Formats: sequence, C-alpha cells, structure tokens
Amino acid sequence: MSRICELTGKGRQVGHNVSHANNKTKRTFLPNLHNVTLMSDVMGQSYRLRVSTHGLRSVEHVGGLDNWLLKTKDEDLSLRARRLKRDIGKKAATAAA
Repeated sequence: MSRICELTGKGRQVGHNVSHANNKTKRTFLPNLHNVTLMSDVMGQSYRLRVSTHGLRSVEHVGGLDNWLLKTKDEDLSLRARRLKRDIGKKAATAAA
C-alpha cells in the first residue's frame, strides 16, 4: 500500500537528518495518513479512504466529500476517488435535470 493521500495526492518527501556536527544523512518524510470513512450526501452511502490529516481538514472546510471531489482536479485524485467523483457527477446531473 503506497503512502499517498487519496484526496490530495500528498506523498512522501525526501530530505536530510542534520546532526549537530552538520553531517547530513538521507531520510523520508511520510504524510500523516489515516483510514477514514467519509459520507457522500449525493450517493447516500459512506466510503473508506486513506486520507492525510491535511486532506481531512480541507474536506471539512469545503463542506463535505461531494464538494471536495467536484472542485479538485483529476490529477490530484487517486483512481478510486476519480471513479467516485464521476459517479457523484452523474448522480448530481440526473438529480438536477
């Protein structure tokens, strides 16, 4: 399982540990990922996603999973999130018509 947020695309970063003597050794910075269940208002069901805490705060700020997915670019989303976005878009379009 990769260490990438399914909603924001946030992944690992590479940097250095720097000692007091200024020796540098490679290290990785991993995102703070959690398995969460988010509710879709349009679809009427919940979905389990692997989301960073930053992504979770962003989803709550925008007003829910449906709003977040519809406003986010497809390149930032995982394959599962893109499929969910497509389904939500179809369901919202049929509800509006």
